[in-house]
This record gives sequence, C-alpha cells and structure tokens, in this order.
Amino acid sequence: MAKPNIKPLYDNVLVQRVKAQDTTAGGIVLPDSAKEKPTEGKIVAVGDGRVSNDGARLPLSVSVGDRIIFGSYAGTSIKEQGEEYLILGENEILAVVDDKPFSKAKSKKAKK
Repeated sequence: MAKPNIKPLYDNVLVQRVKAQDTTAGGIVLPDSAKEKPTEGKIVAVGDGRVSNDGARLPLSVSVGDRIIFGSYAGTSIKEQGEEYLILGENEILAVVDDKPFSKAKSKKAKK
C-alpha cells in the first residue's frame, strides 16, 4: 500500500477501513451486496488539531496507527491511488481499540 498524498486539515483524520468480512461465523460466504461496510479502521494521517477561541492549537487525542471505531454513516469516502479512504472529524470517532487486555482493572471488594 502506497502512502496517500492526502493531509487532513484541523481536527480531521484520514482512515483506511478494515476489510469487510467474507464469511459469517457459521461459514456462509457473503456476496458483496450483503456485506456491511466495516465501522472499524486504521488512522493513516491526522490534521494539526482544532484552533480554540483564543487561537491556541488543540492537538488531537488520536494518532497515526490507532485502530478506531466510527459510525456507519460517518465521514466522507474518497479514493486515492486505487485505495479507498475515509475522512472523519475527530468528533465522529466513537472509540479507540486497545489491543491490550484490561490488566490494570482491579475488582473492588465490598467493605463491611
């Protein structure tokens, strides 16, 4: 995959969707018309951040390489060098996927 020549502005990000699933959990092969567009992708470029009312630049909370989840109808689809990308505003990103398990989570014991 060649690096795209697109640089998002302000608080926008450029995302490449993950590949759509070809089969169901039961092994049924899905035709193209039955596949849902994935709502998960990888950030390939980020803008410089939003400008606040006082003129300060506010950096984005996501970075290149993050796996994210976004809404089904979020963003604008574009094609660059034969690849399909999505331009999203930072506010359209619902979550960042963390591949590490929640090892720091501790169960709280009830106090008596």
